[in-house]
Amino acid sequence: MKNNKFNKGIILTALGSFWWGVIGVIYFKFISYTGSIEVVIHRCVWTAVMLIITTFYFSKWNIFFEIISNIRNITLLFFSSVLIFLNWATWIYAVGNEKIIDASFGYFIMPILSVFLGYIFYDEKINQKRGLSIILVLISIIFLLFKNFDSIPWVGIIVGVSWGLYNLIRKKVNVDTDIGLLIESLFILPFALLGFYLLYQNGQNYFSFNNIPLMFILMLAGPMTVIPLFLYVRGVELSGLGPTGMIFYITPTFQFLLGFFYYNETFSLDKSLSFILIWIAVIIYLKDLYENN
Repeated sequence: MKNNKFNKGIILTALGSFWWGVIGVIYFKFISYTGSIEVVIHRCVWTAVMLIITTFYFSKWNIFFEIISNIRNITLLFFSSVLIFLNWATWIYAVGNEKIIDASFGYFIMPILSVFLGYIFYDEKINQKRGLSIILVLISIIFLLFKNFDSIPWVGIIVGVSWGLYNLIRKKVNVDTDIGLLIESLFILPFALLGFYLLYQNGQNYFSFNNIPLMFILMLAGPMTVIPLFLYVRGVELSGLGPTGMIFYITPTFQFLLGFFYYNETFSLDKSLSFILIWIAVIIYLKDLYENN
């Protein structure tokens, strides 16, 4: 029975990671012609709408009101909402501007960055292998910095750092992932609606009753965000952080493969050398995870 639970968790985590790495990339790339700003707006709006629906469905409003009644929680979730918005906006910009490979860089380094941040802010122990992984990540970034400043995958670094800091703050708030994301989405929602209003006023919106099919396609930005999150988080609950941490690398691997082979993004020699260092760091990190779980 315990084995079945573990296996189910691995499958759910793999599905969530595959969704982020393949389905999400293809979907957001497909709608990128509407412009990064409108795509970000729809992701924010329809994520909030879907989470309101799921909160009703799972009868979690009591948890919602309990969390928002605490000033500390609300303050932390406000700052995490800024980080999740930065992460979403940067990633969508990357997908729409032929920087999917650069964005994958961020997801390759994110778990290793999280270990480093945990060491700095939570006094979490770092063994030799994880320490070596962190050093290799830093070397790969410094290498690009001095070799070719223009080659630095800035969007990847922003994606990785924003997500790492987001997880750092969320550790301080004891709340279900979906309820936390709902509160964050509600912080962002007024700004997203204002942004859409400005697009509409200037006649730059694609979301219009003149194109009903496109309206529904853009509304899918909510499910495209929430569904893989539910799958991944449920997988973590069933299988634990170690095994699911290894499975997560499905996401950046497929992002890299799609960017390079399907969308024909350029990949310079300098970046390839930097990525080799990152992949070595990831292998060391995954080996350590495997040995300690």
